[in-house]
Amino acid sequence: MRPYTVSALHPNTGILRAMWLSALAIVMLLVQALTAQARPDSFAELAESVSPAVVNITTSTVVAGRTGPQGIVPEGSPFEDFFREFQDRQGDGDRPRRSSALGSGFVISEDGYVVTNNHVIDGADEILVEFFTGAELVATVVGKDPNTDIALLKVESEAPLPFVSFGDSDLARVGDWVMAVGNPLGQGFSVSAGIVSARNRALSGTYDDYIQTDAAINRGNSGGPLFNMDGEVVGVNTAILSPNGGSIGIGFSMASNVVTRVVDQLQEFGETRRGWLGVRIQNVTEDMIDAVEGLEKAAGAMITDVPEGPALDAGLKAGDVILSFDGKDVEDVRGLVREVGNTAVGKAVRVVVLRDGKTQTLKVTLGRREEAEAAVPAAAPASPDEPSELQVLGLTLTPVTQELRDQLGLDADSTGLVVSNVDETSKAFEKGLRSGDLIVEASQQKLFALSDLEARIEEAEDAGRKSILLLVRRGGEPRFVALGLAE
Repeated sequence: MRPYTVSALHPNTGILRAMWLSALAIVMLLVQALTAQARPDSFAELAESVSPAVVNITTSTVVAGRTGPQGIVPEGSPFEDFFREFQDRQGDGDRPRRSSALGSGFVISEDGYVVTNNHVIDGADEILVEFFTGAELVATVVGKDPNTDIALLKVESEAPLPFVSFGDSDLARVGDWVMAVGNPLGQGFSVSAGIVSARNRALSGTYDDYIQTDAAINRGNSGGPLFNMDGEVVGVNTAILSPNGGSIGIGFSMASNVVTRVVDQLQEFGETRRGWLGVRIQNVTEDMIDAVEGLEKAAGAMITDVPEGPALDAGLKAGDVILSFDGKDVEDVRGLVREVGNTAVGKAVRVVVLRDGKTQTLKVTLGRREEAEAAVPAAAPASPDEPSELQVLGLTLTPVTQELRDQLGLDADSTGLVVSNVDETSKAFEKGLRSGDLIVEASQQKLFALSDLEARIEEAEDAGRKSILLLVRRGGEPRFVALGLAE
């Protein structure tokens, strides 16, 4: 039997083929339309709509003049007068002079509130805001927050001012189009476009949450807005990554959801008021899972110290692992710090911790971080001297003596075991322990003598654990380190 062919089965193949080609053409047109929506032909309309609310900021600061030819000739030298006269001829001598700086900003309300970076206006005694029309107004500082590098200014205008609104930065996706507007290199109003390159970038601050973009950002763009395609501000352009000071396509904008909380507090109080839990914490690592009873995964924030404050009053202890804060799971230190900072001062929150293999829920009334920056850790009880040494886990240890306290700059009541030597081939060295470190706890129990550590190691081995958790202090800063018992 001859095999069937398309023409044999369908006499009207030509008609069907024409219909199929027509359908394909329609699909292609739809794809082109969607592509056109994803890649706009022009940013002109967006730029025209938002530019009236974007401002150039010029600051002026009085800089102390030179007091003499310092560093050129020795004081009292016979050439001192000659060099002073030379400097005076070159400039204003030792008279104060003004230094100017440029930046960007944007208006967020018709009554004249302006957002910019703190570093743009920090230390300035005169701030001038220039609008897209060329009009200029003098601005005053309402408040500023160095932690997020955000400042809020105010200008007075007889007529309502054009302004822009904040968008939800959490909705910005990697790959979305964004547009930066500002005053790069003092060239005046400029627009650059790119995409969201990454989200949730952390640079150096405690509350960092940056959007990374490849939209060209240069010096002078600082404080300017980063817009989404709806004309909403999703970030404040703050920093660039560059080996030469110019744009290489890696710029950072503080996320709008961080900025709005700061701006609201600056507008209401003239300062920030962040929640404060009152603990020192570190991330939970994989090697801690076996060392901490009941710990199932490397998540949460381990408390390394509890100075006087809300956490101590509520009963939190060093060695507790914070699993949940105010109903939200804690993944790491950064997430917990942001959640606490964003919580209202004075609010009572529930904190779930892992302690001795079991979870406990404690209620903590938050303090205010700004009032507690200089909190002093609680003192530890005194310990007896024990001049012998112990070699264990790749460490050579000796109890704290008054001589060691003086030598290492420790508090008079410091207790624990001092690391006098570290085997460079050991895991202890690999994990950063060094001579001079102070081990204050093992298995979340305080150490006063070498026998205390030996007892903790024996207990851990009897319990079938493969590692032991040590609390180590260096320069007063605590951190937990898990060491394998096979060392």
